[in-house]
Amino acid sequence: MNQLDIFDLSPAKTVAIIGGGPAGLMAAEVIAAAGHQVSVYDAMPSVGRKFLLAGVGGMNITHAEPAEDFRARYSANVHFLNSLKQFDANTLRNWVHDLGVETFVGTSGRVFPADMKAAPLLRAWLHRLREQGVKFYPRHRWLGWAEKPADGGEKSKATGAIQLILSAPDHETPFAIMADAVVLALGGASWQRLGSDGAWVPLLRERDIQINALVPSNCGFDVAWSEHIRTEYAGAPVHGVGLSCVDLEGRTRGVLSEAIVSAYGIEGTGIYALSKYLREQLEQQGTALLNIDLLPDFSVDKILQRLNKPREKNSLSNFLRKQLNLSPVKLALLRELTTKSTVENPELLALAIKKLSLTLSATRPIDEAISSAGGVAAKELDSAFMLKKVPGVFCAGEMLDWDAPTGGYLLTGCFASGRAAGFGVAAWLRK
Repeated sequence: MNQLDIFDLSPAKTVAIIGGGPAGLMAAEVIAAAGHQVSVYDAMPSVGRKFLLAGVGGMNITHAEPAEDFRARYSANVHFLNSLKQFDANTLRNWVHDLGVETFVGTSGRVFPADMKAAPLLRAWLHRLREQGVKFYPRHRWLGWAEKPADGGEKSKATGAIQLILSAPDHETPFAIMADAVVLALGGASWQRLGSDGAWVPLLRERDIQINALVPSNCGFDVAWSEHIRTEYAGAPVHGVGLSCVDLEGRTRGVLSEAIVSAYGIEGTGIYALSKYLREQLEQQGTALLNIDLLPDFSVDKILQRLNKPREKNSLSNFLRKQLNLSPVKLALLRELTTKSTVENPELLALAIKKLSLTLSATRPIDEAISSAGGVAAKELDSAFMLKKVPGVFCAGEMLDWDAPTGGYLLTGCFASGRAAGFGVAAWLRK
């Protein structure tokens, strides 16, 4: 998005954005460019808190894979996917470049700012928004609707404006604000300390809006490890493995990645990529099965060939380490997840190395998750992301019911839906 369309609107309208993350800020940019007076209200001391934390260790802004493959990573409704067509990875990169921040594509296809940091990008963006006249109100929390009109809408009969109740430190009691349109971009329910606490759910349910349960996504899972694994290998990375599971439709889902053993279970990049399917297994069956290929570059025959070499005076652990280059944590997983008779039988051991089965008992709590799935049901929104039951109120970002893995997809989804909601507001106000 190099240049936003400017609409000829007179007089300018007032728009309240509730939530100062990527979705809310993108909606603010679009609406301000259309000539309206935009105010951004956020419960935290400053905007973009989760955005900044996501940039710790490297700001993965989007992904450079082909557009069709990119959109296939999302579990979302057609309107959400259309927003990704309008604001895809390339468009997002151009938008970042317009802010004076260069990007590059990493070896995995992930896209990063040149300095790998989120803060310079956010500073440049906020500077541009302030130049557009956007006003920011930190430490302002949305508490609900100012009234409940008989017709079910949020319109004040006296003013024709939408009325919301907020609280703020410089107000002794909650107070009302009015706006001609509202964008709700309040996030999901992960990383609550950064403002995404799901407190908006009952406020929308008050208006008979279906909210699908918020559940952890891109999360770790509980495993009933032995005391040996918990004490000796907690925090150990398991590099270069194939991870797979079977989804509810019987299809195998797999990635070549890594995992991290933790005291409570297992987490890491590869686990997050499969978390949707593992979570669905847990919801339906009570447990989930994760398969681990310890040597994805080796066939069973190649492993067996090496296992059949003379062991000589080597212990089994030393023999496996020398012949197959298995790390201590991989050897520990072999012993944890197989029987003694399997380890001592080359044929069975070769099969186990290619497919260790790990039973997961639960997802980790939603507040530990990188993101959450669930949220405002698709049927509650029109194609412009406006709530059908509350005209003039739009929703964007992670509070919508969609799911995506890490790797830049989450941020792109928030940017794209915020932009779409912003254009939806501009079109609504033109009427």
